[in-house]
Amino acid sequence: MSFLHPSGTMIDLGVNIDHVATLRNARGTTYPDPIRAALLAEQAGADCITLHLREDRRHIRDEDVIALAPQLVTRMNLEAAVTPEMIDFACRIRPADVCLVPEKRTEITTEGGLDVVRFHKEVAAAVKQLQGENIRVSLFIDADEDQIQAAADVGAPVIELHTGAYADAAAEDQQRELERIKNGVRWGVQRGLKVNAGHGLHYTNVQAIAAIPQIDELNIGHAIVAHAVFVGWENAVREMKAIMVSTRLGAR
Repeated sequence: MSFLHPSGTMIDLGVNIDHVATLRNARGTTYPDPIRAALLAEQAGADCITLHLREDRRHIRDEDVIALAPQLVTRMNLEAAVTPEMIDFACRIRPADVCLVPEKRTEITTEGGLDVVRFHKEVAAAVKQLQGENIRVSLFIDADEDQIQAAADVGAPVIELHTGAYADAAAEDQQRELERIKNGVRWGVQRGLKVNAGHGLHYTNVQAIAAIPQIDELNIGHAIVAHAVFVGWENAVREMKAIMVSTRLGAR
């Protein structure tokens, strides 16, 4: 937990460092260094560091994960597809958390939640393997009651609700998408799940999500990286955390 809420009763910020690696890889340089970004984010108030090792290694690479794991003072939240390669890799690294996500090579970013109903057997096997290494498992899913029930059925203790539809919605549709998220949170809590959320959240749309009292953690990356261009990396992390905490306090 960060110094901003040491009791752990407020709301956590997971800072996603993927797009620091995107910038590095765009020019084939060694900078900006995602490891340094992760450590500075922790100092600025991040409660965990999120990173996605994709099949095509478009941003984060194996060596990034390996180098970062022993240096974190908070915890690593490793996003991974439900494939033998990724599950085996995660079991070797043994991060605190693994968030299982859908993945398509052609997508720019994750386009939706994991279909746990359809791939129940595969997800259940991955959850069991990861939990055998004392890794907490989260499932990145849409705010759909059937998917949330399936997440509970496969034994995952945590879900992360996909907020992309809310973030991308036109003004007239955003309230409807927000209600979907709120319903998803309610369904998750009813099933005894820890509920996180993320995707597409930025400095002017995060407030409504952060105000939902049962959400424990928000994972945010691209917006923080983009804002850092203008205000600096640590300031960008601090600003996002401050918005989340002040919103949660105001919602009480």
